[in-house]
Amino acid sequence: MSLKITLTEAVKTAMKAKDMAQVKVLRGVQAAIKQIEIDNQVELDDKGVLEIIQKQLKQRSESLEIYKTNGRDDLAEQEQFEINVISQFLPEQLSEDALNAIITETISDLGASGMKDMGRVMNAVKDKTTGQADPAAVSGLVKKALAG
Repeated sequence: MSLKITLTEAVKTAMKAKDMAQVKVLRGVQAAIKQIEIDNQVELDDKGVLEIIQKQLKQRSESLEIYKTNGRDDLAEQEQFEINVISQFLPEQLSEDALNAIITETISDLGASGMKDMGRVMNAVKDKTTGQADPAAVSGLVKKALAG
C-alpha cells in the first residue's frame, strides 16, 4: 500500500475516533503533498512523499526548539504532538553502523577521495536512505568519512 493511501486511511481512522487534533495534523501533511504535486504537475511516489514528510518533521523540530528556548511550553507541546503523529509514517530509522556501511560503500563505488566529492556522495547516500536517516546526521558522517 502506498504511503499516500496509508495517510488517507489514517485520516479516516482519526475522523472515526473523533480525534480532530490528529486529523488536523494529517490533513496538513496531505495538503503539503498535494501542493507539491500541483506545483510540479507530478504524481509523487513513496520516495517523494517521504521527502515531504521529512521536511514537515524538520520544520516542526525547528519550531519545537525555538518554543522551548523562548519558554513557550504550550506551543512546544503542540509541536511535539505533531512530530509524534507525523513520525509514525517514517520507515524504521537506520542505525549509525548501517549508515556508515552505506556511506563507505557509496564512497568506494563513486571513487570519492576527499571533501571535493562531498556533494556527489551526499546525493547518492540520500537516494539510498530517504526517510530512514536524518540528512544532517548523514552529512556529518559523510564529512567524517571523507576527511579521515
